Amino acid sequence: MSDPSTGPAREILPLVVMTNPIHPEAEALLRPRARLITAPDTRAETLRALAAEATGLIVRAQLPDDILDHAPHLRGIVRHGVGLDFVPIPAATARGIPVANLPGSNTQAVAEHVFAALFHLRRKLASLDAILRDRGWIAAKPLASDLDEVGGSTLGILGTGEIGRRVAGIAKAGFGMRVLGHSRSNRNLDGLIEPVDRETLFSESDAVVVACPLNDATRGLVDARLIRRMRGRAVLINVARGPIVEAAALAEALMAGRIAGAALDVFEIQPLPGDHPLLACPNLLLTPHVAGTSATSLRVMGRGAAEEMLRILAGAPPRNLVNPEALANLSRRTGRAERGEPAVR
Repeated sequence: MSDPSTGPAREILPLVVMTNPIHPEAEALLRPRARLITAPDTRAETLRALAAEATGLIVRAQLPDDILDHAPHLRGIVRHGVGLDFVPIPAATARGIPVANLPGSNTQAVAEHVFAALFHLRRKLASLDAILRDRGWIAAKPLASDLDEVGGSTLGILGTGEIGRRVAGIAKAGFGMRVLGHSRSNRNLDGLIEPVDRETLFSESDAVVVACPLNDATRGLVDARLIRRMRGRAVLINVARGPIVEAAALAEALMAGRIAGAALDVFEIQPLPGDHPLLACPNLLLTPHVAGTSATSLRVMGRGAAEEMLRILAGAPPRNLVNPEALANLSRRTGRAERGEPAVR
């Protein structure tokens, strides 16, 4: 019974920790059902400390591998985006903690970034603008004579998931490109993509787009051997994860002029250090991991993350559950607790 001098007991809402800010509409969805804390930074020690009382985590940054050792009350993790390498999924599964992501939420944004980067490398509008302003019309105009068109060229896509297929659709329908693709399964290519092995993809493509997930099989996959297979006028675009491409091998090829250019949105070390060798490379477009970021995608991802977290807080499985085994493990743990047996970690 509540103390009449203080009024009814106030419900203590579950705590949801966000590694980074999310869209205001998403926060508005969560606030009636949860207390919200946004991490002041994404250092491992900060996230561990905040996780101590958290019921849910909304993730936009790398979690430390041992985060779950510091999160005894955690009931679910939602990835604000698609890539799952930020989350220690095996540990979550073992503890019966469901993990959700948001497939398709930033597909269009990433695909548009791919073509923005491709046109930057092929048509060099920024360079033409700069030379026109600095040196005049006569100096700038002849430079266009050596620029390649995108239409009718060959695009190779490493990783033919949702993003890879969206890029392929735009390339083929919009520009009449021949599209090659490689993935572990080479399924669901929708007639848009010609499946080839990795070696063929790198040797026959005028532009290679890296769009595969980061895992043990893809770490360092784009190495010096594959880069050496690229044509002299070919370009490489990475919108997946930095460690998939060997930075030293790419830098060497760019410095030697053995490929025409590259565009990197992701890096093995993020933020990119100010003295990193890539910063000295010619014909290299660098962006700070923003391919999937737009006003539209942030709203979609924020609302999607909030809705999935609300399902978890209500005791329901998320719609985009990536580790269904976690529910079975949770059921076994709950059963042991009801029987008075010790929990197994």
